[in-house]
Amino acid sequence: MKIVNSRRISQLFFLALFLWFCFVTTLGTAWWQLRGWPVNWFIYTDPLAALGLFLATRAIPATFLWAIGAVVLTVVFGRFFCGWICPFGTLHQLVGWLSHGRRPLIEKVKANDYRHAQRIKYGLLAFLLAAAAGGLVVEFATGTRFSGLSRVVAGSLQTGLLDPMALMYRSVNLALLPLADRATLATSLVPRGYAGAGLIGGLFLLAVALNVWIPRFYCRFVCPLGALYGVLGRWSLWRIGKTSPQCSMCMECESHCEGACEPSTKIRPAECVLCMNCLRACDDGVIAYRNAASVGGEITGLDLTRRGLLVSLASGALAVPMLRLGSLLGANWNPRLIRPPGALPEPDFLNRCLKCGQCMRVCPTNVIQPAGLEGGAEGVWTPTLNFRIGTSGCQLNCVACGHVCPTAAIRPITLDEKLGRNGFADAGPIRLGTAFVDHGRCLPWAMDRPCIVCQENCPVSPKAIFVRETFIPVRDGMHTVSHADELTIDLGAPVLAPQTFSTGDYYCRPLSDPDDSPRRIVANTDSMITLDSNRPFASPLRPGARVELLVRLQRPVVDPRYCIGCGVCEHECPVMGVKAIRITAENETRNPEHKLLL
Repeated sequence: MKIVNSRRISQLFFLALFLWFCFVTTLGTAWWQLRGWPVNWFIYTDPLAALGLFLATRAIPATFLWAIGAVVLTVVFGRFFCGWICPFGTLHQLVGWLSHGRRPLIEKVKANDYRHAQRIKYGLLAFLLAAAAGGLVVEFATGTRFSGLSRVVAGSLQTGLLDPMALMYRSVNLALLPLADRATLATSLVPRGYAGAGLIGGLFLLAVALNVWIPRFYCRFVCPLGALYGVLGRWSLWRIGKTSPQCSMCMECESHCEGACEPSTKIRPAECVLCMNCLRACDDGVIAYRNAASVGGEITGLDLTRRGLLVSLASGALAVPMLRLGSLLGANWNPRLIRPPGALPEPDFLNRCLKCGQCMRVCPTNVIQPAGLEGGAEGVWTPTLNFRIGTSGCQLNCVACGHVCPTAAIRPITLDEKLGRNGFADAGPIRLGTAFVDHGRCLPWAMDRPCIVCQENCPVSPKAIFVRETFIPVRDGMHTVSHADELTIDLGAPVLAPQTFSTGDYYCRPLSDPDDSPRRIVANTDSMITLDSNRPFASPLRPGARVELLVRLQRPVVDPRYCIGCGVCEHECPVMGVKAIRITAENETRNPEHKLLL
């Protein structure tokens, strides 16, 4: 089998495997659901994610040992991951081939020319790594981990913004699969939606569409993971190169080159993605893949000036401290930013979150959403809870998000820990925040309309929401009795809307004895009121007596001792637009400084 065909089979296999892993990141035990599939394997093989995580946290989970294997193989064989495994690279290569495959030779050669702008990806790599390593650099220089300067020059893991693995996971999880699922409902009972999915999907499609202009545009100019592999593969033991100076300069190799590495002249090993197209295209037979330098010469430099490197490093190191000048991690924290159960304290969370969307994909109620600017620019696309979307709040018996998070930004927890049971009884349940009733929008508080939906749906025991009963006179609710007996009151004129007061929430009380407890109304016509047979009047009201109609209101009150911020009440609240009961992050477990009660 020709090596190019082997490469194509490998690409299609790993693309299908990636899509399968995204599909099965669905809570459940069926063979096509989460069960035991290694859904994060592509992230675990990502050395950029591993390096960024190490620089930001000084530690790497054992699962990222796969990335060490990828590094070793790159040092030996070159950028094999880009050309043979990367699912994002496969899409770029496919679209580029469809767009340029049948063009004249000269046009294909021009499209595959090396451009100095390909150095941009190395600048982006330096920027992202410096942003992650800000605190580490200061600690190394000062010799102390918690110096005042290290708190100013802090680090934050932002590699997931451009890392092709995180970008691919995020785009498929939050845009492509939900779009396909609306037609099939294969992985959810109702169509899923994600805030900002249009932007996420649009950027993904733009990255793919740019291949119509220049093949593998993202790989050549943007991809920081490709840049890291380029740095590692500059002196790989095996590489593409000429075996003889006898070259006719037919440029066939250049017309098929996916990395724009100039195989016809002095090859650039750092740009070669091992597509192997040049081996098949060379009619002279002078290009080979071997463990020796190219006879035609090599350019092992990265075309990145020292000044450009320093600017990238300085920009990355200063970016995070500048973003944090708004004190969003301090006094100006946003109480509407609610993290999933098990999320680390915010600085540690930002040092670990890859923005891959895995937690959002697995959430059975669809309440974990990509953040916008709620937590500042460095928190964009990190998971936050939005209780207005989805099918419910955060379910008490679900801990899936922490078990699928590849970096433990949301740490894995047990149901006992989440609910504060057994060995965690002293610590109590994990609190995501606290519910607050908006008296200006709550139906019983603001509009004298009966409603106890939030109290009825509160899932904790004892309930965190209780009600205070009160009787309020109905507007224009005073009427004169025309005739009455023990159970009926005839008003003598059509002054009522039929059945309006028969819901069980309305009562009647004679004004002659305001201390008499109200009687519940069970039915009414336009002029007749029927009372509950269990509490008749001892003696019928006399004609001319005045009665007052009352509405019984059960006004909800939140007990912060029991509220865990699960958001079920906010989701179920019947008030449209701004909900009448809303969750904020006050009293969240992950940050003791946000305590609501002293």
